[in-house]
Amino acid sequence: MSERGVVAARASLLKIASAVCAGTALTAALALQPAYAADAANGKVLADSHNCAACHGVNLNKPVSPEYPKLAGQHADYIYWALRQYQMGTGNPNLGRNNPIMQAQVQSLSERDLKDLAAYVESLKGDLVEKK
Repeated sequence: MSERGVVAARASLLKIASAVCAGTALTAALALQPAYAADAANGKVLADSHNCAACHGVNLNKPVSPEYPKLAGQHADYIYWALRQYQMGTGNPNLGRNNPIMQAQVQSLSERDLKDLAAYVESLKGDLVEKK
């Protein structure tokens, strides 16, 4: 290998090593961040202020129409990602959930708000999920 080739190979290895170190540092920094513990009490406040019961019924377990889902007792991670997908809905059926009512309801909510709502929904007694 020519001297120029050796220099190019070393430069490539240095770039790779630098990227690996940066990734490791970022991973370590993120690991030090405290995890957010969802607040179900704030989730109830949000559910009340956004009038979720108007469609999903009393205790979010008796929808006013068969087209609306029962939410009570659903797993928090499922509810969080469903709400997040409504925020991402774009009219493209392959990306996000595209219900205009739900999209309008969740647009102003932060990630913490979504997690709080999800924790509240999970805390409710529902007849869809058997908790073990």
